[in-house]
Amino acid sequence: MVKQALALGDFDGRSAQLKMAPIFRQNMRPPDGAGQPRVGSVLILLYRLSDEIHLVLTRRRDDMRSHAGQISFPGGKQEPKETLITTALRETEEEIGITPDQLIIVGDLTPIYIMPSDFEVHPFVAWHHDRQRPIFHPATHEVAEIIEAPLAHLLDPATRREEMRELRGHNLLIPFFAIGPHKVWGATAMIMSELLERVKTVNGNP
Repeated sequence: MVKQALALGDFDGRSAQLKMAPIFRQNMRPPDGAGQPRVGSVLILLYRLSDEIHLVLTRRRDDMRSHAGQISFPGGKQEPKETLITTALRETEEEIGITPDQLIIVGDLTPIYIMPSDFEVHPFVAWHHDRQRPIFHPATHEVAEIIEAPLAHLLDPATRREEMRELRGHNLLIPFFAIGPHKVWGATAMIMSELLERVKTVNGNP
């Protein structure tokens, strides 16, 4: 199912991402932007737990100097001479202790641009090698919590919610995924939205 979803040739990934975009969000880099954006990648790690497909997110520690408390997929900035998939694998090992030899890459999603940080993110999708739950070893200096989310829960329309939030001096309606006590929004929610919309299309429920 997941492999089929990632292989959809005529799928509009950007439109799927925009389903979870805040109203104010600029989704393309301005053509007159100076230089080049920073580039990085993230990994959506899939596995089975209690006979259900799950994916993993991390919550950064609240005392971090940047992105404190942020919920995201494992990932980060591309290093010199590093391929984007190597970046995603390295960051996954550093953040949650899952080594590349435990992973099977099955595809990628549409790159997404994050304007406030001038960052272009390339998402990849992988299965744990035996498809069973990995043994996580989170980097305690960075990761406060491992969040395991069942795909079936994320596919439930009730999981998608909205709330008013003050951002940059404006009250805006922000869409988010509710996962237990957590609210996943912004670029992470948009990446997740594309994966879910692809799965829905394969399942005959676009």
